[in-house]
Amino acid sequence: MPRDPNDLDPDAPTIRIGAAAPRMGELPPAGFLPREARTWEDVGVESALVEQIILRLLAREGSANGRQISQELALSTTLLKDILDGLKTQKLLQHRGATAMGDFVWELTEQGRNAAVESRKLATYVGPVPVPFFQYVRAVQAQTLAALRPTQDDLARAFDDMTLPQGLLDAIGPAISSGRALFLYGEPGNGKTSIAERITRSFGDVIWIPVTLMIDGHIVKLYDPATHNHTPDASRSLSVLDRPDRRWVRIDRPTVIAGGELTLDMLEIQRNPTSGVCEAPLQLKANCGTLVIDDFGRQRIEPLTLLNRWIFPLERRIDYLRLPDGRKIPAPFDPLLVFSTNIDPSTLVDEAFLRRIPYKIKVPDPTRDEFGRLVLIMAERLGVRVPPGALSNLMDCHYRTRALRFCHPRDLLQQIVDYARYMQVEPVATPEAWERAVGNYFGASEGS
Repeated sequence: MPRDPNDLDPDAPTIRIGAAAPRMGELPPAGFLPREARTWEDVGVESALVEQIILRLLAREGSANGRQISQELALSTTLLKDILDGLKTQKLLQHRGATAMGDFVWELTEQGRNAAVESRKLATYVGPVPVPFFQYVRAVQAQTLAALRPTQDDLARAFDDMTLPQGLLDAIGPAISSGRALFLYGEPGNGKTSIAERITRSFGDVIWIPVTLMIDGHIVKLYDPATHNHTPDASRSLSVLDRPDRRWVRIDRPTVIAGGELTLDMLEIQRNPTSGVCEAPLQLKANCGTLVIDDFGRQRIEPLTLLNRWIFPLERRIDYLRLPDGRKIPAPFDPLLVFSTNIDPSTLVDEAFLRRIPYKIKVPDPTRDEFGRLVLIMAERLGVRVPPGALSNLMDCHYRTRALRFCHPRDLLQQIVDYARYMQVEPVATPEAWERAVGNYFGASEGS
């Protein structure tokens, strides 16, 4: 069995966190692929961990055949055979019967049930065998954003469902191509969060991440269905040499958004005292994608404190994560960091800190022409008929002094759609419909 390779191997410079990101030409032609483990060296964790997961699985299920155990642990039956036989030799497992395919049905002995109870006191985790941390580091380096340079065409595809001024896109493009942090600021309702969500799309491809990590003796859940979009690859070859490791999942490059609820604890590895299993911090979940700090300046953390937390990771692309036992470990920091705020950045932090965030992009209010075009575009998408003169009526009656926002056309037209659906009539942007929508949306007391 291999040594316990939970974190970085100092004798393996190809996976050292401080190593330079691979150039595009150094990446495998078909992209990164975690291939199925064929040896215990490939698995990368001690057999004792695998034994504990099997004991907890059988304590939960009562019994399971070899294929079912293989499916749950995401390792081949060939690799698991020696582990299962070893547990039988230790009198922890026994055969309950056999299947038609020559497989055995396994169950715990009395001694095995006692061992499973003790195991669950340490952790309740049952699932794919964790991937050692050093393998994850290699994966981040192979899939890094630093190797990608989105072009104008990439941005056009990423933002094809938004209507934005070309000048704004041309300001965003170099910022994300640099792979460095940026501020998006401006009035609420102009799409800063929507822009931040779409930035990741410009990088295009998918990535592979482990379901669970083993970090210095701690089981850490990385894959989060609430954050990560799983995208199975049905077209991939099923040949033995090209079969992916089932302990990994293929996802779209992630966009992780943290708003006013963000606290410093959420940026550290958190251990669940009941399950004994840890949760990866937000920035680890966002690696090779985008981490959006939404509504920056309104968190419970002082802006300066939050920015201080990112200074070293931004400069070195390394973060030091605190483990539940107090130790700190180096981890790759590879998200594009986007601060989205309604507040002018210069009023939040001093000039010295602003220099460390090289791009400050203002998302402006739309012009009257842009607003009018957006009304017509959104009306077509939502199926609202706009009679001649309807647009002028909206602008002259309701926007003489009211500020324009990019979100208004969609939101007002949706009000017209909702009312028409309720009344079972065609949605039409009549003066009466505008009046009703504006009154509902802004409130009767707000001026026009």
